[in-house]
Amino acid sequence: MKLFNILAILITLSAGFSYLNHRFIRLPTTIGLMIIALLVSLGLAVIGPFAFGLKADAQQLLASVDFDETLLHGMLSFLLFAGALHVNLSNLARQKWIIGLLATFGVLGSTMIIGFISLWVLSLLGIDIPLIYCLLFGALISPTDPIAVLGILKKVGVPESLETKITGESLFNDGVAVVVFLIFLKIATGTHEITAALVLGLFVKETLGGVVFGLLIGWIAYWMLKSIDNYQVEVLITLALVTGGFALADELHISGPIAIVVAGLLIGNHGRLLAMSDTVRQHLDTFWELVDEVLNAVLFVLLGLEVLVLTFTREYFIAGVLLIPLLLMARFISVGGPVLIMRLFRSFSPHVVKILTWGGLRGGISVALALSLPPGEYREVILAITYMIVVFSIIVQGLTIGRLVRKSKAS
Repeated sequence: MKLFNILAILITLSAGFSYLNHRFIRLPTTIGLMIIALLVSLGLAVIGPFAFGLKADAQQLLASVDFDETLLHGMLSFLLFAGALHVNLSNLARQKWIIGLLATFGVLGSTMIIGFISLWVLSLLGIDIPLIYCLLFGALISPTDPIAVLGILKKVGVPESLETKITGESLFNDGVAVVVFLIFLKIATGTHEITAALVLGLFVKETLGGVVFGLLIGWIAYWMLKSIDNYQVEVLITLALVTGGFALADELHISGPIAIVVAGLLIGNHGRLLAMSDTVRQHLDTFWELVDEVLNAVLFVLLGLEVLVLTFTREYFIAGVLLIPLLLMARFISVGGPVLIMRLFRSFSPHVVKILTWGGLRGGISVALALSLPPGEYREVILAITYMIVVFSIIVQGLTIGRLVRKSKAS
C-alpha cells in the first residue's frame, strides 16, 4: 500500500473517531480514540466474513505500517520534543533528584522485578521462555506515557510539583528504557558477549552521549533562533532539530530520545525566553501543540486497530490478566523506593506514591518495542501480553486516575 494512502486512511480515521468522541462520548481524546478504534477492530473480528472485506483491508493496512519504525524512529522524536518544549526547567530542576531516580533506578528496578515475576507466571502456565526475554519484557513495559493522563490531572488540580514529576519521569524514562531494552536485545540475540563492562559501556555511551549531543544540537538551534526574527524560518529550524538531530543520534549510536528531550528543554526555556519574539513564540507553540495532537490521535488509533493482527491464546490471555496486578505492584515498589529515599531530604505531596503508581500509564512505546523483537517463538507471547497491559493501563487507569486524585485530596 502506498505511503500516501496509508497516511490518508489513518488521518481520516483519526478525524472521524475524534469527531465521534467529542460529539457523543466526551472521553479524554486519546482514551476515547483508542476505545473507538478497539471497538471497531473487535467488531470487524466478530463479523469476519460479513464485513465486506473490511477486516482484510484493515489487516493489510496494519501490515503496511511498521509500528516499531513509525513510532521509535519517527513519531517519538516529535512527541518528546513537543512535550519537553512546555516543561518549565526551573520546576524540573527542583524535582531533578526524584525524577533522576525514577527514570534510572526506577526503570532498572522495574525491569528486574517484572522480568523475574513474568518468568515465574509464564512458567506456571507452561510457557517456557528464557529469563533474558522476560527481562526484555520488563524493559519494554517499564516506560510510562503521561499523554492520556496529564489532561485529567490538570482538571482535578493536581499539585504542580506532582505534575512535573510525572512529566519529567516520562520524558526521560522513555530514553533510559529504550537503552536498557537494546542492551538486553543484543544479549538475547547473541550479537555481543555478556560482560559487565559491555553493559555499563553501552549504557553510559547511550545516555551520557544523548545528553551531550542534545545540548550541542540544542545550542546550535538556539544560536540560529536568536540571530533572526522570522517565525516561518524558526519553526523550520525546530523541525530540522528534531528530525536531523534524532537521525544523526541514531547514526552515532547514542540515545536519540534523550538527545531530543534535552534539546527540547533548552529551546523551550532559554530559547523561548531569550531567542524568540512574542510572535515567534505564539506560532511555535501553536505549531508544536498541533503536531502533538495530530500524532497522538494517529498513534492511539493505531494502538486500537493493532488488535486485528495480534495472536491471542487462552494461556496468553491468562498470563496478561495475572501480570496486570503484579506489574502495578512492581511499579509501586520501583516508585516507592526512590520516594522513600528522597523523603529523608525533602517533603512530598500526600499520596504521591499511590498517584505515581496508578498514573504510570503504559503506551505506544511499549507496543512498538514489543513489535521490534525479532521473529521467533517468544515474540508473540510478549506482544500479546504487552498489548493487554497497555489497553488496561490506558482505559482503566486513565479513566480512574482523576477519581483517585480527588479522593486523595479529600482524605
